[in-house]
Amino acid sequence: MTAETFSPTVGVTMTPAAVAHVRKQLNNKPDARGIRLAIRKSGCSGFMYETEWVTEQGDDDAVFTVDNVDVYVERKHLAVVNGTEIDFIREGLNSMFHFRNPNATAECGCGESFSIS
Repeated sequence: MTAETFSPTVGVTMTPAAVAHVRKQLNNKPDARGIRLAIRKSGCSGFMYETEWVTEQGDDDAVFTVDNVDVYVERKHLAVVNGTEIDFIREGLNSMFHFRNPNATAECGCGESFSIS
Protein backbone atom coordinates (compact mmCIF):
# COMPACT_ATOMS: atom_id res chain seq x y z
CA MET A 1 0.00 0.00 0.00
CA THR A 2 1.09 3.54 -0.65
CA ALA A 3 0.35 6.78 1.15
CA GLU A 4 -2.11 7.62 -1.63
CA THR A 5 -4.31 4.78 -0.44
CA PHE A 6 -5.03 6.74 2.72
CA SER A 7 -5.44 10.17 1.10
CA PRO A 8 -9.03 11.38 0.88
CA THR A 9 -10.38 11.88 -2.60
CA VAL A 10 -11.17 15.51 -3.18
CA GLY A 11 -13.51 16.35 -5.96
CA VAL A 12 -16.69 17.82 -7.32
CA THR A 13 -18.93 16.08 -9.84
CA MET A 14 -21.79 17.20 -12.08
CA THR A 15 -24.85 15.44 -13.43
CA PRO A 16 -25.43 15.37 -17.19
CA ALA A 17 -28.15 18.03 -16.75
CA ALA A 18 -25.70 20.37 -14.97
CA VAL A 19 -23.01 19.78 -17.60
CA ALA A 20 -25.49 20.55 -20.40
CA HIS A 21 -26.64 23.75 -18.68
CA VAL A 22 -23.10 24.98 -18.01
CA ARG A 23 -22.00 24.21 -21.57
CA LYS A 24 -24.97 26.14 -22.94
CA GLN A 25 -24.14 29.13 -20.75
CA LEU A 26 -20.45 29.00 -21.62
CA ASN A 27 -21.34 29.11 -25.33
CA ASN A 28 -22.96 32.51 -24.63
CA LYS A 29 -20.00 33.78 -22.57
CA PRO A 30 -16.92 33.73 -24.82
CA ASP A 31 -14.61 34.99 -22.03
CA ALA A 32 -15.71 32.37 -19.49
CA ARG A 33 -13.57 29.26 -18.96
CA GLY A 34 -15.78 27.42 -16.49
CA ILE A 35 -17.85 27.75 -13.35
CA ARG A 36 -16.72 28.41 -9.77
CA LEU A 37 -18.29 26.67 -6.79
CA ALA A 38 -17.75 28.64 -3.60
CA ILE A 39 -19.27 28.93 -0.16
CA ARG A 40 -19.77 31.79 2.23
CA LYS A 41 -21.12 32.10 5.74
CA SER A 42 -24.77 32.98 5.50
CA GLY A 43 -28.31 31.93 6.19
CA CYS A 44 -29.84 30.24 9.17
CA SER A 45 -27.75 27.06 8.87
CA GLY A 46 -24.27 28.50 8.45
CA PHE A 47 -23.07 28.26 4.83
CA MET A 48 -24.45 29.12 1.42
CA TYR A 49 -23.31 28.01 -2.04
CA GLU A 50 -22.29 30.57 -4.62
CA THR A 51 -21.56 30.02 -8.30
CA GLU A 52 -19.99 32.38 -10.78
CA TRP A 53 -18.49 32.21 -14.25
CA VAL A 54 -14.70 32.07 -14.26
CA THR A 55 -12.72 34.11 -16.77
CA GLU A 56 -9.33 33.54 -15.18
CA GLN A 57 -8.06 30.81 -12.88
CA GLY A 58 -7.05 32.01 -9.43
CA ASP A 59 -3.72 31.09 -7.85
CA ASP A 60 -5.48 29.04 -5.16
CA ASP A 61 -7.99 27.26 -7.43
CA ALA A 62 -8.32 23.52 -7.76
CA VAL A 63 -9.87 22.61 -11.11
CA PHE A 64 -12.07 19.57 -11.67
CA THR A 65 -12.99 18.71 -15.24
CA VAL A 66 -16.30 16.94 -15.78
CA ASP A 67 -17.12 16.05 -19.40
CA ASN A 68 -14.89 18.91 -20.63
CA VAL A 69 -16.48 21.43 -18.24
CA ASP A 70 -14.11 22.99 -15.70
CA VAL A 71 -15.31 23.49 -12.13
CA TYR A 72 -13.10 25.82 -10.07
CA VAL A 73 -12.97 25.58 -6.27
CA GLU A 74 -10.72 27.63 -4.02
CA ARG A 75 -8.60 25.24 -1.97
CA LYS A 76 -9.86 26.77 1.29
CA HIS A 77 -13.38 25.53 0.39
CA LEU A 78 -12.38 21.98 -0.57
CA ALA A 79 -12.96 20.45 2.86
CA VAL A 80 -16.57 21.66 2.83
CA VAL A 81 -17.46 20.83 -0.79
CA ASN A 82 -15.50 17.58 -1.17
CA GLY A 83 -17.74 14.99 -2.82
CA THR A 84 -20.44 17.48 -3.80
CA GLU A 85 -22.50 16.66 -6.87
CA ILE A 86 -23.84 19.66 -8.80
CA ASP A 87 -27.19 19.07 -10.48
CA PHE A 88 -29.41 21.38 -12.54
CA ILE A 89 -33.12 20.95 -11.93
CA ARG A 90 -36.34 22.42 -13.23
CA GLU A 91 -39.35 22.85 -10.98
CA GLY A 92 -42.27 24.33 -12.83
CA LEU A 93 -41.08 27.59 -14.38
CA ASN A 94 -38.02 27.73 -12.13
CA SER A 95 -34.60 26.23 -12.82
CA MET A 96 -31.61 26.15 -10.51
CA PHE A 97 -28.48 24.39 -9.44
CA HIS A 98 -28.99 21.81 -6.73
CA PHE A 99 -26.05 20.65 -4.60
CA ARG A 100 -25.79 17.19 -3.05
CA ASN A 101 -23.08 17.54 -0.44
CA PRO A 102 -22.21 14.45 1.62
CA ASN A 103 -20.57 16.70 4.23
CA ALA A 104 -23.73 18.70 4.98
CA THR A 105 -25.29 17.67 8.27
CA ALA A 106 -28.35 19.94 8.08
CA GLU A 107 -30.11 22.28 5.67
CA CYS A 108 -32.47 25.13 6.42
CA GLY A 109 -36.12 24.79 5.51
CA CYS A 110 -35.88 27.05 2.47
CA GLY A 111 -32.88 25.09 1.12
CA GLU A 112 -30.66 28.15 0.87
CA SER A 113 -28.11 27.27 3.52
CA PHE A 114 -26.51 24.23 5.12
CA SER A 115 -24.28 23.34 8.04
CA ILE A 116 -21.25 21.13 8.55
CA SER A 117 -20.49 19.47 11.88
